[in-house]
Amino acid sequence: MNKRFLINLLITLIFGLVIYYFMLPPINITSPLFWTFIVILLMFYFFLSCFSIFDKNIFLGKNKHLDLKISKSIYLVLIIGVLIFLVNIICSPMFNAKSYASRIKVVEQEDFASNVEVVDFNKVPLLDKESSQKLGDRTMGAMTDLVSQFYVSNLYTQINYNDEILRVTPLEYASIIKYLTNRDEGVKGYITVNSVTGESKLVRLDEGMKYMPSGMFFENLHRKLRLDYPTKIFGDMNFEIDNEGNPYWIVETCTYTGVGLKKEITGVIVLDPITGSSTWYKVGEVPTWIDHVYDADLIIEQFDDYGEYKNGYFNSLFGQKGVVNTTEGYNYLAMNDDIYLYTGVTSVSSDESNLGFILTNLRTKETNFYSIPGAEEFSAMASAEGAVQEKKYQATFPLLINLNQRPTYLMSLKDNAGLVKMYALVDVLDYQKVITSDASLGIEEAARLYLNENTITNNSNLVEEKITIKEITTAVIDGTTNYYITDINDNKYTTSIKTNKNLLPFLKENDIIDIKYYEDKLIRVITKIN
Repeated sequence: MNKRFLINLLITLIFGLVIYYFMLPPINITSPLFWTFIVILLMFYFFLSCFSIFDKNIFLGKNKHLDLKISKSIYLVLIIGVLIFLVNIICSPMFNAKSYASRIKVVEQEDFASNVEVVDFNKVPLLDKESSQKLGDRTMGAMTDLVSQFYVSNLYTQINYNDEILRVTPLEYASIIKYLTNRDEGVKGYITVNSVTGESKLVRLDEGMKYMPSGMFFENLHRKLRLDYPTKIFGDMNFEIDNEGNPYWIVETCTYTGVGLKKEITGVIVLDPITGSSTWYKVGEVPTWIDHVYDADLIIEQFDDYGEYKNGYFNSLFGQKGVVNTTEGYNYLAMNDDIYLYTGVTSVSSDESNLGFILTNLRTKETNFYSIPGAEEFSAMASAEGAVQEKKYQATFPLLINLNQRPTYLMSLKDNAGLVKMYALVDVLDYQKVITSDASLGIEEAARLYLNENTITNNSNLVEEKITIKEITTAVIDGTTNYYITDINDNKYTTSIKTNKNLLPFLKENDIIDIKYYEDKLIRVITKIN
């Protein structure tokens, strides 16, 4: 080894430590950030090799090896890129469709009413994240001793806290100067917003939180985690409180296949922001007070892989038999002391109807699919907004509830200031059934009006039957084609084109069909047809 090589290597190592301090890459070959870090170091080393201050000939333009060294550096980076590309091709769904489809276990449930408890309005999170932020900011604004030193984080994690549905978020240092002047005492509190009642309050801590995203140097939360767990790949980070109200950071740890492919959660790090002590729990051993082990985006990604690749990779491209995916939005439900992700499931053709929906426990990843054809969430939102179109209110993404044994969408309607003004209830099976009620009257009043209007009783469970068509007619209502069927026993039925758009247009007299329906006033409403 010559002197020049040792000096260049030493400078590169020093540069690497500086870059590592800021980039904080995991020392893990499956992480894309790790390879970005390696490429930066290689390029820096080759830069030193080519333009060393010890090589005077460079300044005289006499270094014949300069072009060769540059070419070598470029070739090495290209080789790394090509190898990663090839590994990822081999690990891609093209060759591993079944592996991608099995990332999540989906249990198909037939009976919604039996598996989902009837709604308890004392546990329904009526406020979305945006509304919670406004309430939290308002609470912080009243704290004159803190507002100039701290700001409210925009995390607002949805949790189930001692049977209360809350969004919780910490305060953060307002600036570098505020960190330097407050670091000895730390961040002195966090904000909770009750998602049912809207009550917002600041919880002050006896000892301040030292390890925060807005902290500096080695009190920065991300740097603290990386130095304690140098090989772990981190996923989403949430702020939660335990049953005694003590604050913790809950950080996902994950693994990849190939480089950055097929993410899976391996466990969570639970870090005390006051003391900096932390514990890693693998999946299946996480304390029950923790609500967020799996992030919503990952659950949706895994279910979409299940829906896309369960019948093979090429089927997902061409035949697309049975290919489904989730709708664009999602929401959270609180059940059984846990937080559940809700989102609809629609066909790959992305029509305006759902085939059903999933509920996923964000602590255990237990996922149930309910086959209930009905209105897609954004259609329901449009229906709710249309009922009060003169007010120009905006609907929140729906919550799915069991209202008197019926799947029902519940939404808040907000004004331009983001304040909740009304509630809306929309029938999942027929989104033309919508009721709105002033928020000041309470959600129970909206439910009472909805049930009275639609006369849905506890005995309105779905009935399966095989019928022979005697007569079938159609009518277009609000842009939707509705079918009216009379069977040979003179029973009358109605259904929407969304129930089975591939079958309904071709039905004719004397056809025999299998249906599911419920009684609604003097007519039977078909919810499924084969």
